[in-house]
Amino acid sequence: MKKPDPSQFRNFMSRFASAARRGGLKVKSLSRRAETGGRHGRGRLPLVLGATLGIVVLGGAGIWIATKPDLAAAQAAMPTELDFEDAGGNPLYLAHGVTSEYVTRERIPVHLQEAVIALEDQRFRDHGGVDLRGILRAGMRNMVSDGIVEGGSTITQQLVKISYLTPEKSYMRKLREARLAAQMEDAYTKDEILEAYLNRVYMGAGATGVGAGARVYFDTSAQNLSLAQSAALAAIIRAPSEINPFRAPDALRDRAALVLGLMEDQGRIDATAANAARIELATMSPQRGRAPYGGWFADWVKGQADAVTATLDGAVTLRTTLDPGLQVAAENAVASVLGDRAHEAALVALRSDGSVAAMVGGRDYAQSEFNRATDALRAPGSTFKTFVYLTALQRGMRPEDAISDRPVDINGYAPQNFDGKFHGDVAMAVAFVKSMNAATVQLARTLGIDAVAETARALGIEADLSETPALALGASGVTLLDMTEAYAAIATGRAPVLARGLAGVSGRDMEFHPFKWGDPEPEGRAAQLLQHRGTMTGMLRAVVTHGTGQAAGAVPGAVGKTGTSQDYRDALFIGWAGDLVVGVWVGNDDNSPMDEVTGGSLPAEIFSAFFQGAPDPASNGTAGPEDTAPEVVASDMPSPQARPETLSDLPEPAKTVTAPAPRPSAGGGGGSAVEALLGRALNVQRVSARDLVNALQRDASGGRARASGNCNVSACERAYRSFRASDCTFQPYGNRPRELCTR
Repeated sequence: MKKPDPSQFRNFMSRFASAARRGGLKVKSLSRRAETGGRHGRGRLPLVLGATLGIVVLGGAGIWIATKPDLAAAQAAMPTELDFEDAGGNPLYLAHGVTSEYVTRERIPVHLQEAVIALEDQRFRDHGGVDLRGILRAGMRNMVSDGIVEGGSTITQQLVKISYLTPEKSYMRKLREARLAAQMEDAYTKDEILEAYLNRVYMGAGATGVGAGARVYFDTSAQNLSLAQSAALAAIIRAPSEINPFRAPDALRDRAALVLGLMEDQGRIDATAANAARIELATMSPQRGRAPYGGWFADWVKGQADAVTATLDGAVTLRTTLDPGLQVAAENAVASVLGDRAHEAALVALRSDGSVAAMVGGRDYAQSEFNRATDALRAPGSTFKTFVYLTALQRGMRPEDAISDRPVDINGYAPQNFDGKFHGDVAMAVAFVKSMNAATVQLARTLGIDAVAETARALGIEADLSETPALALGASGVTLLDMTEAYAAIATGRAPVLARGLAGVSGRDMEFHPFKWGDPEPEGRAAQLLQHRGTMTGMLRAVVTHGTGQAAGAVPGAVGKTGTSQDYRDALFIGWAGDLVVGVWVGNDDNSPMDEVTGGSLPAEIFSAFFQGAPDPASNGTAGPEDTAPEVVASDMPSPQARPETLSDLPEPAKTVTAPAPRPSAGGGGGSAVEALLGRALNVQRVSARDLVNALQRDASGGRARASGNCNVSACERAYRSFRASDCTFQPYGNRPRELCTR
C-alpha cells in the first residue's frame, strides 16, 4: 500500500492553524510540532485536533443558541393557560378528562413534593437548573445504548420543556433547554419552580397537574392525598401511558414502591412511614372520579374564554356558570328518554340572568362533538307561534278575542291543522293552546309578517328570518340557544338575554372575582312587548295544563310551548319552571322525518325528566355563580290575565275581531328606504302598498331621530351585532334596508 504524503497533511494543518488564529484562537504551529516532535509529537496530534474540533463545535452551538429566544421571549410567546371551574368553584370535568386544577404549593402535601423530587431530581435543591452529574450519567448511558435513552433532565429542565419547547430528542434542543433552565433558576425560587412543574406535568387520562391527577385516580383533592397515593402519583409522571392505575395496577404498585424506597434511602421519610405506606400500597385500589360530562359546554365556553383572556398573561382560572348536578341531570334526561332511538337531541338551561346552567349538544359527545344546541339551524316549528301571539297582545288583542281557523290558500301555501280539521271562529288563547296552524297564519297576516319578524328580533332572534306566511309556523332555521334566549326574555322581562358561560376569575389567592355583566333593560319595541308577558305566561301555562304540552305537566308551575316542523323533522319544547328557562330539541342530523315525534312527546318528556332529576340546590351544596340575579323567574311573574283553567271553557265568540292595523317600525339608514324599494321593484321583486307606506314613514322618522341625536348606543350594541353608531342603524335580515335602532 502506498504511504501517504506527509507534506499534504502539514499543509492542511498550517492552513487550519492560520484560520484559527484569524478567528482569535491561540494555536501554535501544528506543522512544526508534527515535523520536529518525532514520535512524541505525532502522539499528541489527535488530542490537539479533537480539542480544536470541540472548540469549533461548542462555539457554533453557542452561536446557534444565542439566536434563539431567551426565557422572557419564550414566556411572552406562550399562550395563556386556561383552567376552568364549575359554578361551585370545583374543577370542571370534561368529556376528554378534566381540565388542569391549579393547586398552590401550600395545598400540595410535603410528602408529594418530596416523592417527586426523590424520583425525578434528587439534587433539585442544590443545582442551578442543570445537574452536571446527571448529564454525565445520561451521556454515558446514551453512548453505550447508541441513542438517547436518558435525558438527565432536572425538574427545572422538564418544566422548560413542557412549557416552551418541542418534545424532540436532540442535543441542540438539550443545549437550549439548559440555557433556559439556568435563566429560570435566576428568575424564580425553587418553590415557585416546583409549584409550576407540579401543576403542568401530564398525569395521563386527560389530567394535567397533580390536582387533576388526584381527582381522576383517587377522587380526592391533592391536599388530602396519603403518602402511598403521593408515591403513586409521582410514579405515574415518568410514563403515564404505561403506569396507568386502571390498566396496570401491578406496574403502578412496583413503581410506587420504588419511590418509597428512594424517599427512605434519601432520608425524606423514616422507616415507619415507609412501611405504613407500603401496606396501604399493597391494597390500594384507584377509584375513578366522576364520569366526564359537559364536553359541549366546554367547547362553547372556550370561545368566550379566548376573548376574555386575550389581554391576560400566564395561567388563568376561569369560573364558569355550569352546574355539575344540573348538567348530569340534563345528560341523563336525554339518554333515558331517547333510549335506543336513533335520534339526536339537544338541551340548554338558562338562569334568569342568561348564565348557562346546563348544555347538551347531542346524545353522546364521544360519538359526535357537534353542538346541536348552539350551531344547528333547525326549524323551531310552533314554538315560533309565541312571537305571533305576543305581537297580537301588544296590538291590544285579548286572549278571548276571536280569530278565524278556516282553510286558507296563499299562492299555493295552504297550512293544515295537526288534527286535519278546521274549527271556524275560535278564541285566540284556544288557538294558541291547541296550536292551530291555519288560525295562526291568518292572524300573522293580519298583524303583518314583518311585525312578527320584528317581535322575534326584538326578543333577541338574530337568524335570517324569511318573511313569508310560513314564518308564523317556524319555517326559518334558528338555533335552539337563540330560541331559548328569546323565551328567557319573556320569562324575566329583560331583553335581549344573551347566554353566557363565564362567571368570573379565580385568583391564585383563592379569591373569586365575578364579572359584572349587568342586566339588560328592554327598550323600544321590546319594552312594549314585555308589558304583556303576564298574559303570555298564562297562555303558555295553559299549553302545559290543557294543550299540547301536557307531558311536561309533572313539573310544578311549568309553562312552555311545543313545536313540530313539517314531516316531523324537528320537535321542540321550550319553557320554564322555577329559575330555569329550558329548551329541548329532538331530530335527525340528516333532516330526515321521525316516526311521528312531536314537541309534545319526546322533547316535553326530556324537559320533565330534566327537572325531576335535577338536584335540590339546598341539598347538594352546589351554588350558582355569585353574580346571578337574586330574584327567580317564578317570583318575577305577574299574575296571568288569561286563567289557564278557564281556557278550555271559553265560549265561541259571536263574531271575529279584527286585529288593529300594524304599526310601521321606525327606519332609516345608510340610504333612503324608498330608494331601496325602487331598486327591488326594478329587479322585478314584489313591492306592496304597505311596503311603500312603511318606507316613507321610516325615512321620515329616521331623519328626525338622527337629527335629534336620540340614540341609545349601548342598548343598540347589545341588541344588534350589525349596529352602526354613526347613524344609529342596524342591518335587518332578508336583504332589507338598514333600519333605525329605537331601543
